Amino acid sequence: MSQQGARRNTRGGGAAWALVITSVAGFMAALDNLVVTTALPSIREDLGGALHDLEWTVSAYTLTFAVLLMFGAALGDRFGRRRLFVVGITVFTAASAAAALAPGIDSLIAARAVQGVGAAIMMPLTLTLLTAAVPAERRGMAYGIWGAVNGLAVASGPLVGGSLTEHISWQWIFWLNVPLGLALLPLARLRLSESHGTGAPLDIPGTLLASGGLFGVVYGLVRGPVDGWTGSVVLTALFAGVALLVGFVLYSTRAKNPMLPMRLFRSRAFAGVNAASLLMFLGMFGSIFLLSQYMQGVLGYSPTEAGLRMLPWTGMPMLVAPIAGMLSDRIGGRPVVAAGLFLQAAGLGYLASVITADASYAIQLPGLIVSGIGMALYFAPASALVMSSVTAKEQGIASGANNALREVGGALGIAVMSSIFAAQGGYASAQTFVDGLRPAVAVGAAMVALGGVAALAVPARRRTGGQGPETAPKTDPAAEPAQEPVDEPALAPAAPTPRP
Repeated sequence: MSQQGARRNTRGGGAAWALVITSVAGFMAALDNLVVTTALPSIREDLGGALHDLEWTVSAYTLTFAVLLMFGAALGDRFGRRRLFVVGITVFTAASAAAALAPGIDSLIAARAVQGVGAAIMMPLTLTLLTAAVPAERRGMAYGIWGAVNGLAVASGPLVGGSLTEHISWQWIFWLNVPLGLALLPLARLRLSESHGTGAPLDIPGTLLASGGLFGVVYGLVRGPVDGWTGSVVLTALFAGVALLVGFVLYSTRAKNPMLPMRLFRSRAFAGVNAASLLMFLGMFGSIFLLSQYMQGVLGYSPTEAGLRMLPWTGMPMLVAPIAGMLSDRIGGRPVVAAGLFLQAAGLGYLASVITADASYAIQLPGLIVSGIGMALYFAPASALVMSSVTAKEQGIASGANNALREVGGALGIAVMSSIFAAQGGYASAQTFVDGLRPAVAVGAAMVALGGVAALAVPARRRTGGQGPETAPKTDPAAEPAQEPVDEPALAPAAPTPRP
């Protein structure tokens, strides 16, 4: 952030306003990942559509969100982070209104895709703007609050979606975003200071390769159960998607200003936490997508009842994420993240073993609680590890990359676990639903456990008298000279840059 921008930030309210604005924006984006899950049966009844159409009401958002996150971060670095943040809020709010007005399933899917575009622009800039505004010694707490608000979105997504669907209509899960977005627009303009990144040119070829590759893979996974895994369209999409992703990696290793510099993955901290994020969201999103339908379609709960019964899982981040942020400041983020992922995996594994066509809520509750504690321990420390694993000027692209991999994991999780569900069971009866659900959730548990293993690859904190964060973020994301990321974290926060 420039010195002039820093002075404006101080006058504008600084860290407190940045925390409020970025947390609410993150809440909106995170809420719409899961808000439709408990509304899917009602959407299906109202607008029609098969399983793959329901998948796309979720995946259209997560996919465009995922593939454009790094591009959104690059746009902010080049043209101004506050400016693009405002653009992202505007697009997201308008698309939310379009989704509420959608007359059919295809138009709803299209509106969800545009929502994802807006979220992809604003979401990676939330952490960058927050990091720029908060002093280094207080970032653990700030990330904890930011993570707790995102956890609130995860928690309230199924419940809000279920309550609005049951008591008003499913359209109101999208109308909810409109007043929040309209309130954020003037606040962002008045209370956030402008900042820029390195000013590198936009990576259009890299964006096209990554976007095309991810779309091909997810499209093939979604259509596989419908068209058959040996169908020409499915095979073409999968092979083309993989080829484009390989091309993206090769291109990024040689490009002068790539959207995602592959050299960042030389850092064990950056590579480990991003692999953990992808696998965690793969297992979590796919499980929530299917379990929310199980509670309604098999156990007979209303949308509101289903959302309430998932709160011990999805609501736990509200309580534990701030504590997890402070704990990571004291002992380092690596053990907290790894413990959280292993607990999440244990909870999902337990659920896969006890789910039946007439399972009581009491027998499911331990798995929901353990999964919720695990999710909560993951959120805030993972964000801190990402932002502190790179140099200051690369924090924007690092935030974009991590959020992109989370969303890719979510889209892949829904596609992969729905494919397993369709291959092993289906909607024909309660028993066939359970027959498909159990192996799908078991695979989700295995993916999250692999994420825990990946988190252990993050370097342990170097100790200096027991003090200092595991990896210390730089004080000013845009003011420091570039330097190579290191595997080992810094000993203590960098001294504040002197102001004239």
